[in-house]
Amino acid sequence: MVFEATETQEMIAASIREFAAVNITPYYMEWDESQHFPVELFKKLGEMGFMGVLVPEQYGGSGLGYHEYITIIEEISKVDPSVGLSVAAHNSLCTNHILTFGNDEQKQRWLPRLATAEYIGAWGLTEHNTGSDAGGMNTTAVKDGDHWIINGAKNFITHGKSGDIAVVIVRTGEKGDSKGMTAFVVEKGTPGFSSGKKENKLGMRASETAELVFDGCRIPDENRLGEVGQGFVQAMKILDGGRISIGALSLGIAKGAYEAALKYSKERHQFGQPISSFQGISFKLADMATEIEASELLLHKAAWLKNNHKPVTTAGAMAKMFASEACVRIANEAVQIHGGYGYTKDFPVEKFYRDAKLCTIGEGTTEIQKIVIARNILK
Repeated sequence: MVFEATETQEMIAASIREFAAVNITPYYMEWDESQHFPVELFKKLGEMGFMGVLVPEQYGGSGLGYHEYITIIEEISKVDPSVGLSVAAHNSLCTNHILTFGNDEQKQRWLPRLATAEYIGAWGLTEHNTGSDAGGMNTTAVKDGDHWIINGAKNFITHGKSGDIAVVIVRTGEKGDSKGMTAFVVEKGTPGFSSGKKENKLGMRASETAELVFDGCRIPDENRLGEVGQGFVQAMKILDGGRISIGALSLGIAKGAYEAALKYSKERHQFGQPISSFQGISFKLADMATEIEASELLLHKAAWLKNNHKPVTTAGAMAKMFASEACVRIANEAVQIHGGYGYTKDFPVEKFYRDAKLCTIGEGTTEIQKIVIARNILK
């Protein structure tokens, strides 16, 4: 195994740090306070190739692999996890679903626009009463000649208002039937397709989360991704890659919080010495550094499996579960090391603390990851 970052990864990391210093750092708290989704920022990221990371060059993408993808999400999330979350959702969910299951005509039609961020992508699986129980969804699509009529709603959808295109998984068969769901692409402006409530969130506030509403939404059969009845199976495969995304997001948060705490512990003096010299603080930092290292190794193992087209379900679930829980612990300890200042918005650890919790919930809760892991190790 190779433990050193490649030259490409190092170049990507340096590029993002330079970009973030000018385009993200001065504004992220303003975006957080106002819950502003900075669309123009993502257009700039698209110009740099970061909105089509995994998309082959023939479709206008960067044609990179999962190791580079982890680097991108991690580096962005060290500065603003909200931006990292939106880049991850756009790449690994909407764009990757079309890349993985679309036919060539569909790929030619949508991927170049997604890869450049001309289109911002959304992905809809979750509904109000079907979070982890996706098979119980109520949103339906009924065949009508060469078209489908969609009715229902999806919630907790990243880019639910600002997205230009959404991949949605809806019921075309019996409720609870894993082969009774189908995936469709729906473009903004389609009659009967609109956005609903925007969520007022604890963290990740600059990453827009809202409802998708379908009221007699009529779309052509050519917008169907793959075979009828394969939507749920497709979604589970997409979530395998999505878990690597959330793991990378978690890693970025953990590193950002740790680096802030490490710096502060060296600068803050009590009893005539830096607080880093106290065992109570240095042991916290040791635990944080170790959990970051473990998270990184788990993630890059999953990335290697994904790049080499090997089964990744178990490894992805492990990486996501460990990294997300670790980032919550690390963000908590970072606040503790800052003491009272960590509870204020003058220091970045307050925001890392709020943003971290989403990682244990989004794209499969910790509890769901344990179910996935247990099923695979026991079968």
